[in-house]
Amino acid sequence: MSAQYSVTHRTNCMTQLSTDIGASAVIKLFQSSTASIPANCATADLGTLICTWTGNATTFGTAASGQLTANAVVTTPVVAAGSTTGTNPLYYRIYPTAATTTNAVHQGTAGLSGTDMILTNTSILAGQNCGFTSLVITATGA
Repeated sequence: MSAQYSVTHRTNCMTQLSTDIGASAVIKLFQSSTASIPANCATADLGTLICTWTGNATTFGTAASGQLTANAVVTTPVVAAGSTTGTNPLYYRIYPTAATTTNAVHQGTAGLSGTDMILTNTSILAGQNCGFTSLVITATGA
């Protein structure tokens, strides 16, 4: 049996995650030609940056039931300048406002279904807006 935690503890963990991320979080979507996600949040970004979202002052809502759900974010991101078309995004990373390539606070998978971030499209063309319909972070130990 794996370790389990109370819903209260898991919700408190998600509240702390929201605090660590802070206001106006930066969310980046990547495509990786090697089909790998960085080993952990301290590992440098891998692959091609497809687009970047900037959250508002409350990027995430209040944690509940061991989950943290993203609020609507600014919907004007486009494929990064100078990058190629982003087909089949692989992962996203969430950073505090002062994002660097190695200070991600959270990372997860991205796709049309069965992933942490549910995208509106996985064949994103240069200059096209890209978006997601859902981003829910769930604490472990349920």
